[in-house]
Amino acid sequence: MGNQTEAAAASTVAVGVCLLKGEKVLLGRRRCSLGYSTFSLPGGHLELGESFEECAARELKEETGLDIDKKRIEFLTATTNELLLEGGKPCQYASVCMRAVMEHGDGEPQNVEPEVCDGWDWYEWDNLPKPLFRPLHNAVRAGFNPFRS
Repeated sequence: MGNQTEAAAASTVAVGVCLLKGEKVLLGRRRCSLGYSTFSLPGGHLELGESFEECAARELKEETGLDIDKKRIEFLTATTNELLLEGGKPCQYASVCMRAVMEHGDGEPQNVEPEVCDGWDWYEWDNLPKPLFRPLHNAVRAGFNPFRS
């Protein structure tokens, strides 16, 4: 039997969305305890029975108010497998990255969940803000780039 820390730990699949607009990607500054004050892609936990595309579309809607059809969202890569110990109980995230491209008429992202995000903005991939949320930071360091197939 494991110790109490192991019993409290959780594993989950996280789906991040690289929402692209021209040469820029959408990022928000996190307010939740896990990765507090770091910049992250919109996204969240995969729910039971959901496809990656459904999860990405749901999370975009919940976090930014943007209603991007799941048919316009594509699988990009499985980026990282992270053990995160900060923010209370330990958790392990296997992260999947999806990509969607903004089209004319999609609107602009809104800060729908101000309790977990300071707001959304567009950043050039070669000039990302710092600090990045650790899974995104590690993916970028490993050469991940959503503008390449």
